[in-house]
Amino acid sequence: MPIYEYRCERGHTFEVMQRMTDDPLTSCSTCDAPVERVFHPVAVHFKGSGFYATDYGTKKPGAGASDSTGKPESTDSAKDSSASKSSSESSD
Repeated sequence: MPIYEYRCERGHTFEVMQRMTDDPLTSCSTCDAPVERVFHPVAVHFKGSGFYATDYGTKKPGAGASDSTGKPESTDSAKDSSASKSSSESSD
């Protein structure tokens, strides 16, 4: 069963173990003033493929082949294939 935190108008804070199907409390257990359930934000970290690499930490050195500008280095085979493709197109 979850534990819910409540706060009354006069500043009293208390926790109650309730089932999720139970109705929320309406009055303070100390002073019978109206109460509100207190919600706390949950920390969420999105990790994995599909998220920005700059969001969490830095890249490890040597993790990828890139030059000083951060752009991936092109391989000689990529240059050769593009050069042969452009020369074959111009000869047609």
